Formats: sequence, structure tokens, C-alpha cells
Amino acid sequence: MVKVYISQDKYAYDVHSLFKAFFSKVDVKVVPSSGDFFEDSCGDEIVYHIDVDVDKNELKRNIYKLLSKETGKELPWGNLTGIRPTRIVMNLLDEGYTDDEVRAYMKDTYFVSDEKIELSLLIAHREKEILKDIDYENGYSLYIGIPFCPTRCLYCSFTAYPIGAYANIVDNYLSCLEKEIDYVAENFKDKTLDTIYIGGGTPTTLEPHQIERLLSYVYDKLDTSKVKELTVESGRPDSITREKLQTMKKLGVTRISVNPQSMKDETLELIGRRHSVKELVDAFKLAREEGFDNINMDIILGLPGEDERDVAYTMEEIKKLNPDDLTVHSLAIKRGSKLAEILLEKKADAKGKGNILHGEEEEALVMSKMIKEASEGAADMGLLPYYLYRQKNISGNYENTGYAREGKAGIYNILINEEVQSIVALGAGTVTKRVYGFGGRIERCDNVKDVKLYMEQIDDMIERKRQLFS
Repeated sequence: MVKVYISQDKYAYDVHSLFKAFFSKVDVKVVPSSGDFFEDSCGDEIVYHIDVDVDKNELKRNIYKLLSKETGKELPWGNLTGIRPTRIVMNLLDEGYTDDEVRAYMKDTYFVSDEKIELSLLIAHREKEILKDIDYENGYSLYIGIPFCPTRCLYCSFTAYPIGAYANIVDNYLSCLEKEIDYVAENFKDKTLDTIYIGGGTPTTLEPHQIERLLSYVYDKLDTSKVKELTVESGRPDSITREKLQTMKKLGVTRISVNPQSMKDETLELIGRRHSVKELVDAFKLAREEGFDNINMDIILGLPGEDERDVAYTMEEIKKLNPDDLTVHSLAIKRGSKLAEILLEKKADAKGKGNILHGEEEEALVMSKMIKEASEGAADMGLLPYYLYRQKNISGNYENTGYAREGKAGIYNILINEEVQSIVALGAGTVTKRVYGFGGRIERCDNVKDVKLYMEQIDDMIERKRQLFS
């Protein structure tokens, strides 16, 4: 346990996030107190007392230096606690900073490593080029959530329901989506629809006629004449069939995902994927046969039992398939996932055994090696980084990075992560964001997560959006 006594709670979130970056495997508690900035220790418990009556960046710099000294390590992203570090770089470039001035600012203000500064600059410049023709204020993007999956993966905390048990309600769920689409058609008819992203869950758990029903309704009700990208997250290869691919291709889907997460059968079984590597390869080749020329693949670094050698193997196998996009996730232990429950049980069993810092440095070193393998593997395939984001509880305080060939980058991915355009989100568990001008404030409204409750309260879900955009 790490306890942080803080004199005011206005920076409690930032302080907690920074401590968790150093002590990812340890419970961190921020509690109100008063007093000066000092630290002491008692056995395995370290107690920090912090006076926050200072500028936030100064406070975080002070904490970072203290924790770096305490642990003997430096974090790749320094004292940054936000999930969108590239937005800082983009804003600086928009203000007229040169690349060298950006480098100095990121180093002096946040202690970001040289490697991550260069990565941020590369991505920021590429994002600006990709988004140069997007009209942020007069356009919008559409997200449609399909909360059904073949099975639930060990690491997943998203709203997802096993299709076998919920197949009988899918048509009614689609009817609710159609009601939300009607709202969009009426209230956004003067806006330009730039991208459509159908995610989940696993959208390809829908039957071919259901996929056709949904996409046809979108085309019938919305002006899609200027849509630059239509993505369907196919994800699980055990949900992909030739007929579904043909339906999506016929209806203008331009980008899909076929996600391995790992190319090792034993890992796939362990994390509950319920499909083999061979099935993944067959699904990918089937998509190519049906004419899909923009296929993304996801992998996760830090899965149970894997190290940099396993990542190197996965990258070699993926290279044989030659995908157009690759998204590299660093494992984030998400509250509500089965993996989080397992780790919580292990933590309880191990309580009182060894120093609280045990394993932190080793984990960070292994993750660094895995990221290096993935980055070099992506470059070897001709894929360049184009977007980046971080999550809470991400392994080693690293990041998730998207790579793509020239002309194949996922536009929606950039828009949602940089929060530069309003996103209207439909379906259970989705979050709509209204962006007030470039760099302006952002307001949100969410749909309830429970799929049956969503269907019962569909009129309320629509009213929330109506009020948000009124």
C-alpha cells in the first residue's frame, strides 16, 4: 500500500495517476491531509505528505523527481498523466513552435524521454497531414456499437454479451439503433458526415442479413456522399464468414479488422479467444479474396506468459499476412475484466510477501523490449505510426500505437483520440462527445451499458443527445 496525504483534492487525480505509473502493482490511496512535502517509510508501506498549493506542472515535477529517486527509475512519458500526449505536441505546433522548441518543452516540462518525444512529433505531423481536409466544426463522425461477442476475452471490460445467449434480442436492438439513426438524420442534416465506425463487441456476430439491414438503413437515412472511411471492426476471426464479408463489401465498407492479439495458440486459449491461429490466417486470407484492401490487425503486448520473444514470433507471423494497419496495445488491466479479478486474487494471496517494488522494474524492462520488437516489426512491414493514446493501468506506463501504410491510416481513430470533432455514438454503452470548435471544450453524454436497459430507455438515450446538441 502507498498512501499519499494531500492538502487539497484539486490535483488528486493527477497525483494518483502519477503514483500508479511508478507503482502499477501496488494499491495507491490519496487521502486529504495538511502539512509540508515530505516522505517517510515503515516496512513495506511508504507514506508521502504533499502540499499542493503550487502550480500543477510544478507539483508533478516535484513528485516525479521524488519518485524517480525513490524507485531508481525514469518513466518513458515522464510525469505526463493524460491519455493523449500527442495532443500537447499538436497544440504546440499549431501555436508556431518549431520541432526543437517542442522537444525542449516536452523535456523541461514533463521529463518525457527522447524516444517518446520523437514518436510524438512524428505522429503529430502525420496526423495534421491526414486531417488537413477535415472540417472539424461543420462535420461529425458516427460510431455504432454492437455489444455482442462470440465469447468474452479474459482482458476485456467493454460492454459485451455472448451472442449465443442474446441472439433472440438482436433484431430488437437493431430497431433501437434505427431510432437513434433517425435522430441523427433529422438533427445533423446540415453537417458533413466524415467517418463511420461500427465497433463493439464484435459487429460480425451479426448475421449477414442483419449487417445488411443496419448498413442499408444508414445509407437510406444519412447523407454518406462525403464519407471518407467506413470501418467495421470484424475483430474475432471466429465470427467472420465469406457471406458476411461479401455483404460488407457490397455495402461500401472500406476498412475492417481481423485481430489476432497473439499468434500463439496457447496464449489465445489462455485469454479466452476460442479460435486458433489457423482460423485467424484463414479469415484474413478470405477477406483479401473478397477485395478488402485496408485490413487492420491488433496485437496486445504483455499478455500472460508472453515476453519479447513471443512478440518477435507474432510479428514474424503477421508479416507473412502483410496487413495494411497494425494496432499495438500495451496490456491495460481493466477493472471489471476477468484478468483483473485473477490478478486481484493473486495480490491477496501474496500480501505481505516481499517489497512493494518487487517486479516493477523487471516488468517495465520486458515491456520496453516488447514495444521495441513491435515497433521494429511494423517498420519492417512498411507501416508508420499515425496515432497514439494511453490508458490507466497500462503495463509499464507505455502506450498504444497505431501503424499504417501511406493512405491507409484510420481517420476515425485520430478523430476520436485527439477529440477534435464531435462524435455521435449509438448503441448500448457508447459515449457521444460534442466538441465546441478546434481545441474547445468537450461535453459528453452516455448511453446506458446494459443492453436490455438501453432498449427499454431508448427514447431517453435520444433525448440526452438532443439536449447535448441543443
